[in-house]
Amino acid sequence: MWYLCVKIVNQLTLKKMVKIANIELGEFPLLLAPMEDVSDPPFRYVCKKYGADLMYTEFISSEGLIRNAHKSLQKLDIYDYEQPIGIQIFGGEEDAMVQSAQIVEQAKPNLIDINYGCPVNKVVCKMAGAGILQDIPKMVRLTQQVVNATDLPVTVKTRLGWDENTKNIMEVAERLQDIGIKALSIHGRTRKQMYKGEADWTLIAAVKNNPRIQIPIFGNGDIDSPQKALEYKNRYGVDGIMIGRAAIGSPWIFNQVKAFIFNGEIIADPPIEEKIEIVKTHLQKSIEWKGETLGVLEMRPHYSNYLKGLPNIKPFRNRLVTTNNKDEIFSILDEVLNEYAGIEI
Repeated sequence: MWYLCVKIVNQLTLKKMVKIANIELGEFPLLLAPMEDVSDPPFRYVCKKYGADLMYTEFISSEGLIRNAHKSLQKLDIYDYEQPIGIQIFGGEEDAMVQSAQIVEQAKPNLIDINYGCPVNKVVCKMAGAGILQDIPKMVRLTQQVVNATDLPVTVKTRLGWDENTKNIMEVAERLQDIGIKALSIHGRTRKQMYKGEADWTLIAAVKNNPRIQIPIFGNGDIDSPQKALEYKNRYGVDGIMIGRAAIGSPWIFNQVKAFIFNGEIIADPPIEEKIEIVKTHLQKSIEWKGETLGVLEMRPHYSNYLKGLPNIKPFRNRLVTTNNKDEIFSILDEVLNEYAGIEI
């Protein structure tokens, strides 16, 4: 009897486990969205520390990879502690995407993700990113070539469609699943919307509830609180949620969402002491990865996000983004800590 009970419990547990191929992600995984100039190794380090279950690199140009462009190759940097992690690529040419998938494979990520969602003009004009939503047959052919070129699981991130009249995400999901992708992340906007307006999750739910769809479906767009994450989990039935902009300056959102979803617990934002320690860690990792000059420079956009809500913080922030000396920055951060110790924001 005990054996049967354990077997039943194990079967129930297995049914709840979300997997991409053989990659186990837990009952309801939280994914860090790939964000250009944000989702680099230093940022991923703090997001992993605060509960991200699966992370992606910044998107990497396939053309840049096959031409050995330094910026593209540097984005391949991944670390053991980040696992599971996916490397995301984009491009509009089949040969370049195939070659780049083979290059990516050598970096030994857990999976390869294809970006069919980036809406910016410089990507779209090359029929890459969301641009390929104008030509679904080409999207299918290109994806098939990448799937055939690698032994790694291939996943896709995309949008609902090109515009209001071409929300063809159901067709896209079915056809991409049929050629072998292992998961699909859907941003609830069209390319024409860019990031404006409210994300529409109803079509994401329709894809998830389609009996033909067997791969994990992850929803993305406008998740900015634990309460909203739970609401969308229950309302739309997705397998997990991808969080992007809400994690910028608040990497702890992953643990906050988990606590609320699984325990009904509301976790406050970290106190100022912990926030400053996170900023210091992020800065130190940035310096270790890019060297002091670039590491300091590329950290600058993050200070306003980490320190938002602190009264009269502008003078400190201005000093943080105008000095190039890492020791001075750490000293300024200590001043911030002393100035705002005990203040709740």
